[in-house]
Amino acid sequence: MAILHTVNRSASAGESLASCLRSAVSGSGVLLLEDGVYAARAGGLGAQLLRCVNEQIQIYALQADLQARGIAPAELLGRVQIVDYNGFVVLTCEYDKVLAWF
Repeated sequence: MAILHTVNRSASAGESLASCLRSAVSGSGVLLLEDGVYAARAGGLGAQLLRCVNEQIQIYALQADLQARGIAPAELLGRVQIVDYNGFVVLTCEYDKVLAWF
């Protein structure tokens, strides 16, 4: 079963991202939103975790939350795909289940 995991907290604010990544399996997706988008920035604590993730796990970041936090696309890890709100809805339909990590 393909699961879309959503993470809304930064890697420095708790174990949500690390726990999520331990649970994610090939075919899963991880959508970073709210403060979770900080993990998508190259060079940060979250980026260190994301670099170790299986390439079969897709990583997404919500565009509006990146913009709200002043994070430019050029600052992101190369494997992070930016999605807008419509893309978020599409992802929730493409995956069998959505699991939120707080």
